[in-house]
Amino acid sequence: MAGMTLENYYDIVVAGDSISKGVVYSKEKSKYVISDVNYVNLLKDNIKGTVKNIAKFGNTLLKGIDILKRYLLKDKPDIVLIEFGGNDCDFDWEEIAKNPYDEHSPKTDFYIFKEKLKELIKSLEDANIIPVLMTLPPLDADRYFKWISKNSEEMGKNILKWLGSVTKIYWWQEKYNSAILSIAEETKTRLIDIRSAFLDYPDFRQFICTDGIHPNEKGHKIIAHKIYEYLQRNYAYLLKE
Repeated sequence: MAGMTLENYYDIVVAGDSISKGVVYSKEKSKYVISDVNYVNLLKDNIKGTVKNIAKFGNTLLKGIDILKRYLLKDKPDIVLIEFGGNDCDFDWEEIAKNPYDEHSPKTDFYIFKEKLKELIKSLEDANIIPVLMTLPPLDADRYFKWISKNSEEMGKNILKWLGSVTKIYWWQEKYNSAILSIAEETKTRLIDIRSAFLDYPDFRQFICTDGIHPNEKGHKIIAHKIYEYLQRNYAYLLKE
């Protein structure tokens, strides 16, 4: 905001996918819903300034960049919190189940993901906007496999023909998460390691929804607490007393 320093007031934008949107799976309603108990809502009352959430369900990094570019045409925040990767590393599992012997690509190629993430960081820095990266919450490979195979034995068998092992799902997501870590180090970008906060628990799966990939409300509290700790340690002046 013109004429004001970051220590007095600031505007933050959250750019991400359904996790930042606050999407959880409701067993009671048997569908995805947006929970009020999401990490953005849990944090915004404790932070000086404004928090604008432009995250959207299904966002990949490329879609998110387009949304952010349109937002930046009308407003200039001080900080952009970047949360992408979960959809980027995902596949069209129905197509894989139909054609398990074909080649299949993730929604965002791994090397394109790295390249575009670095480009996003540079473009924000060139505009004097502070980028902050977030790592990915871990997924529960077993639950996620049941989810993508829709509990169908036949569909599950076909996916496994292509996949090889259920554990490869965790490995593949970890690969994209490792890219975020390495890019943060390479570009000297601020990083909040959400993943480590979940893995501090002996069984992180209790904080993940039935689908195996979205944090539940308890998981969102873990994310909010990790971000709050990061701010307390590094940018205490951004927090309300």
